[in-house]
Amino acid sequence: MRVPILPRFLSQLARFLTGIEIHPGAKIGKALFIDHGMGVVIGETSILGDTSRSSGCHARRDRKDKGKRHPTLGDNVVVGTGAKVLGNITIGDNVAIGANAVVIKDVRQILRSSACREG
Repeated sequence: MRVPILPRFLSQLARFLTGIEIHPGAKIGKALFIDHGMGVVIGETSILGDTSRSSGCHARRDRKDKGKRHPTLGDNVVVGTGAKVLGNITIGDNVAIGANAVVIKDVRQILRSSACREG
């Protein structure tokens, strides 16, 4: 995906001023709220639903795949401080992900997640 120079420049300027990195190609719903945003990264193919809230988290790819590489977050999702949401996964509506959790698999709707690992 080719991103024109002006959106890329504005994204880098905002990153310098705020510490929040949002790729110009990310799709973001209404009312995204980022609290304590230093270090927040939202990747190019990320899709964030309406009224999502995050605090110092990463929503990004975990490998160099072609196509969609970043997570999709549903509506009313809360991502805790330091949490990592990695890869092409889907987080359902009304989900709360705890601080410092590493999420690498899909999470269903209305679930509180403090850690997700293979079992």
